[in-house]
Amino acid sequence: MAKKKSAASRKKPATAKKAARKTVVKKKPAAKRKTAKVKKPKAARQRLGRPKVTAHARLDVLFQKDYQAREVFAFLRVETIRELEEHAPQEIIEQMTHPLVQTVDRIRKALALNNRSLARDEKFAVEFLNRLITGR
Repeated sequence: MAKKKSAASRKKPATAKKAARKTVVKKKPAAKRKTAKVKKPKAARQRLGRPKVTAHARLDVLFQKDYQAREVFAFLRVETIRELEEHAPQEIIEQMTHPLVQTVDRIRKALALNNRSLARDEKFAVEFLNRLITGR
């Protein structure tokens, strides 16, 4: 005669299936941790270290041998390092070149009025005269 399986022996395979199911279930990936904030770089002066000259130092003394630099300072009307530090490099370049650009434009217009032009600049002269004639 065949023996009937007891209730306890029937439960073992059921728990084994549940355990197998638990291992098959995939877990969702954990949320990514937030990265630490990147620190902003400190001001340029702090990276340069302690200044070797004061902000009230006169530029003509500091740049005694650099005549061209002294001309720039005269053009900008600055006398101390503090006054010079208020200007950005690109701002200085624009202030220095603007009068030159205006002068070249005046030269181009004066030549165009006399039917002349600079080298490879005839197109500007023709357009300038056409604008004068049409009034635009």
